[in-house]
Amino acid sequence: MDKLSSKNYLADEQTDSAIDISIILPIHNEAENINLLYQETKDVLNALGKSYEIICVEDGSQDSSLEILKKLSSFDPSFKVIVFKHNFGQTAALSAGISAAQGAVIIPMDADGQNDSRDISHFLEKIAAGASVVSGWRKHRRDKLFSRVIPSKIANWLIGLITGVKIHDYGCTMKAYRRGVIQGVSLYGEMHRFIAAYAAWHGGRVEEIVVNHRPRGSGQTHYGISRTFKVLLDLVVIIFLSKYINRPMHFFGGIGFISFFLGLVAGIASVALKLFHIRDLVATPLPTFSALLLIIGIQLVVLGIIAEMIMRVYYEAQDKKPYQIKAKINF
Repeated sequence: MDKLSSKNYLADEQTDSAIDISIILPIHNEAENINLLYQETKDVLNALGKSYEIICVEDGSQDSSLEILKKLSSFDPSFKVIVFKHNFGQTAALSAGISAAQGAVIIPMDADGQNDSRDISHFLEKIAAGASVVSGWRKHRRDKLFSRVIPSKIANWLIGLITGVKIHDYGCTMKAYRRGVIQGVSLYGEMHRFIAAYAAWHGGRVEEIVVNHRPRGSGQTHYGISRTFKVLLDLVVIIFLSKYINRPMHFFGGIGFISFFLGLVAGIASVALKLFHIRDLVATPLPTFSALLLIIGIQLVVLGIIAEMIMRVYYEAQDKKPYQIKAKINF
């Protein structure tokens, strides 16, 4: 507890934060879990002796979640509620909560009770030791093996392979962020999962800890195997935005040249088969493949040129720069 008693976990640019810890809870049809989670989280935060706020984002629930949230907020000023007009999804809820958060350290959690509030102190210890992002690892998951655990392992492996940031559990909502790392980051789709990779790409220190993952107490899970495919599609967007936003021609043009080259090879092969009387052009699909690949290659190169023009308009119209300055010395 001594390590947490100081404010050394606050980043230099965050010392003006009015609150030490912000807990973000996206709520969607969790009426049966809210009261228990609220009391558990309050007990943990009060024991830490830190200033805090709990921000619940009510994401278009169809049960009595909103009424329970209103009741709790009426007698607890540290319990804050953001109410969406309708269901926008977990990433939107987390984004709204993070934008409203005033804490130096921001910790999102699931509201279904599977995340253990008692792990909050362990996250803060890692932040105090200098981590920018601390990711939870549900090493012993209490979920269905085939519909959730196995797809999650495959997705985590692919994300680590593509991003180069090796953590075990990108899908765990419970993470801790220094405020300067996460605020100002725009989140779309399922992109809240990739903040750890984003932080690492920008020089942040990312660590992970094993968290206690509990069985869902009540209610139904909002996730299924289809979510894995959505995450992988968002991963493609993340890679493009992080590595090719300033050079889209390298992305589209590279794929275009590969397609064009394969089209040429298919065309030459079909002509060779005809000249050596091995196979007529109408007896092989190679001419069709050749034409298709050549057209796709040309289209991708043209698309790269258009993307380059859009990128320049994006930066110049808003006077943006294609770089970020970490510090200046002797200016």
